[in-house]
Amino acid sequence: MNMLHTSPRLSLGPILYFWPREQVIDFYAEVAETAVDIVYLGETVCSKRRTLRLEDWIELADGLAAAGKEVLLSTLTLIEAGSELGAMKRLCENRGFNIEANDIGAVNLLAGQQPFVTGPSVNVYNHRTLQVLADQGLKRWVLPVELSRDTLADMQKLRPAGVETEVFVYGRLPLAYSARCFTARAHNLPKDDCQFRCLDYPDGLLLDTREKEQFLVLNGIQTQSAKACNLLGECDDIVGLGVDVLRISPQSMHTGKVIRIFDQRLRGELSATDAETALELITPGGHCNGYWHNEPGMDACFDQEAACSH
Repeated sequence: MNMLHTSPRLSLGPILYFWPREQVIDFYAEVAETAVDIVYLGETVCSKRRTLRLEDWIELADGLAAAGKEVLLSTLTLIEAGSELGAMKRLCENRGFNIEANDIGAVNLLAGQQPFVTGPSVNVYNHRTLQVLADQGLKRWVLPVELSRDTLADMQKLRPAGVETEVFVYGRLPLAYSARCFTARAHNLPKDDCQFRCLDYPDGLLLDTREKEQFLVLNGIQTQSAKACNLLGECDDIVGLGVDVLRISPQSMHTGKVIRIFDQRLRGELSATDAETALELITPGGHCNGYWHNEPGMDACFDQEAACSH
């Protein structure tokens, strides 16, 4: 169980779900005590989720920074109204913390003004795009979740100097965004009068196929994978590709344990088998990693000698 050479840092992505204010505050108090190195804060899915204001996010950021974490503020992914654009501008104008841009409009606001990170929703598919963004101030990019290991390997070879790479390694995959709110529609409610039904689903609303197979998760205007992406078994390969940061996406339970398992694996304190077993016990819905292997995203390819399973 040797320590992986040149271990990457661990990051915690923004909370993708709608949780009560007290739960969010308590969650980040616990995160401050974990081994995660980088924390992304803010609402990235729906502007109606306003239990925390910008001032509250900055207060949380101050506390996490005092605990030794690198903190970034994340922008909304889908901008649909002037009020949302105004909120994004105010976020980008803060000078205390760097920004994770989840929309190209945020990139335009930040270009030449301050360093920024692009989130997985920004379509960075080749090294030429990376170079354009680097010229505008990109400090780190997150690999879009639908891209494969082979695509990443090609991009890493021509990655601009000074730009870090981050990979989404654990959590339900954010697959798509829509102007419609699927959670409200599931309750026969209009989007403008959703009654904040997302609060009823702290890890999203699970959607089954007619054959009763778990298929997708509805999270307001966001669609996610039903299974959690898990690249824990690919850590050696990821490190070998020169990836700088591994991203864990928060879930309502056991996030601290997930961070600890990844940290112990990176440090060589857990074998790959023991780490996978520990993670399987605390992950609802099972795991997938198909996109990484150029296979359908919902597939699980954990046995390298075997074909992917559905």
